[in-house]
Amino acid sequence: MLVLSGQRPLHWVARHIAHTAYDDLARLAESRPLGTVGGHRPAVHRVGHYEVRPGVFEVFARVGAGTALRALAFRLHRGDDQRWRCTAVEVAGPPLHRG
Repeated sequence: MLVLSGQRPLHWVARHIAHTAYDDLARLAESRPLGTVGGHRPAVHRVGHYEVRPGVFEVFARVGAGTALRALAFRLHRGDDQRWRCTAVEVAGPPLHRG
């Protein structure tokens, strides 16, 4: 969320992202889809998850700033080194950034 809101640079999370998710996150981060709305920073309103199989989770969150809401979804895989890495990321809904 911090990268997608422009509060942190992409390289800040690079070691936690694998495969094409890094490119997807870079593309999404350019437009700052979770930016501020009327001076309100984005906040997580709700989080849920689904365990696809052991070591693989799909996570979703409702993110809002002011009255604007967006959906954030990502997939986490636990690697052979027991570290969690994001392997997919998506954002849906109208952009939060309003200035």
